[in-house]
Amino acid sequence: MNVSLDTEFAACLALDWADQKHAWALRVAGHRHTHQGELENTPEAVETWASELEQRFGGRPIAVALEQRRGAVVAVLSKYAHLVLFPVHPNTLDHYRQSFYPSGAKSDPSDAGLLLELLWQHRDRLRRLRPDTGETRQLQFLVEQRRRLVDDKTGYSNRLTATLKQVFPQVLKWFDEVSSPLVGDLLRRWPSLQQLQRVRPDTLRRFLREHNCRGPQRIEQLLQLIRQAIPATHDPALLESGRLAIGSWVELLALLREQILRHDQQIEEVAQAHPDFAIVDSFPGAGRALAPRLLAALGTDRSRFQNAGQLQCYTGIAPVSESSGQQRWVHCRWACPKFVRQTVQEWAQHSIGQCDWARQYYQAQRARGKSHHTAVRALAFKWLRILFRCWQDRQPYQEHIYQQAVARHASRNATAHSGSLPARSPQAQPTGPSSTTQSPAPSAVQLRWESCAGFFKLGVVAP
Repeated sequence: MNVSLDTEFAACLALDWADQKHAWALRVAGHRHTHQGELENTPEAVETWASELEQRFGGRPIAVALEQRRGAVVAVLSKYAHLVLFPVHPNTLDHYRQSFYPSGAKSDPSDAGLLLELLWQHRDRLRRLRPDTGETRQLQFLVEQRRRLVDDKTGYSNRLTATLKQVFPQVLKWFDEVSSPLVGDLLRRWPSLQQLQRVRPDTLRRFLREHNCRGPQRIEQLLQLIRQAIPATHDPALLESGRLAIGSWVELLALLREQILRHDQQIEEVAQAHPDFAIVDSFPGAGRALAPRLLAALGTDRSRFQNAGQLQCYTGIAPVSESSGQQRWVHCRWACPKFVRQTVQEWAQHSIGQCDWARQYYQAQRARGKSHHTAVRALAFKWLRILFRCWQDRQPYQEHIYQQAVARHASRNATAHSGSLPARSPQAQPTGPSSTTQSPAPSAVQLRWESCAGFFKLGVVAP
């Protein structure tokens, strides 16, 4: 069912979700009375409730406001065609609540009522939830799940490192990556220095060769370091508990490596089948890891962003300016999807080593005194403009076409600047008696390009 914002909804409904029960508030079109109630948080209860609403209003669309854009409630309600979802940002509801309840009073029924007010009075300022295609949403879920698995792997690696520092710190010096399969298999077989030193040298050589250790010289060096190592502690309580902890972290890291690999394979398969993959994959720095994440951030709905500026704001790359009185300051955008912002910044950073103009632009930003992250965000700001245009036109990125466009733009600016801003020329001094009655000719106003918060604007040159 295609429903536009100017459609006359049969009713407006607000749902304040919770783990056990959802509080709801309903207002029928043409009526002033508000109905409220509770709904059990089970698929069966939601099914019955949604069916009753469909029968009551004859299948006509019902606007539903809720504080989730994604989650369990959205997943359940999205399957009902007569329910049109309008997500409300939690900060929006929180600030709206503070306007009427400065004391901080809060309850689920009152929040449902406030959500209903927002929907009823400010529906034109809320954006309807438009689910993307199935392949795009699957890609979104996969890349986000992979990111969480990587974060978990980092967390368990840190725990393993902390335990090894107490009972077996030499491992951290012998190997570069504590979460690698080599270190995991070694610690699984010999979780303490004492056990490792009792192993025959030939056994260790064979083990290291099977794990592709770097050359015979490196293997012999490791064997010598193992023979000369001294235990960090002789405390049996610490050694026994450390052995058990090391075994736990090693097994969990092995499982996470396996699951990350499975996600990588699935992500690659889904991404390459996506109709826009060739567009995103053509950009320098995207690569195998970031191209699927950029695809998931863009989606397939071309009407989602009206211009590149909206995309830059959504990703959190566009800065935010604030002013009060005579003061004005610019800061990084805080309210944005952090995973998307991280994706765009990583892409821009990788492009520095693969694109000449990107590297030159980054170096120019650094030369102006910008920090590394500020310079990368400025580069990402430019990349998003290019990405938006290629995405809208359904065309892959081509370096020479972009360079030609930059040259044409610079040429037009130079022509317009020279035509509208003539250089100041000395005025001829009049002679004769009429010179006392003539006023001097006004000089042309001179303008110049000035940098402001990473952008350029025209400013007047003081005479």
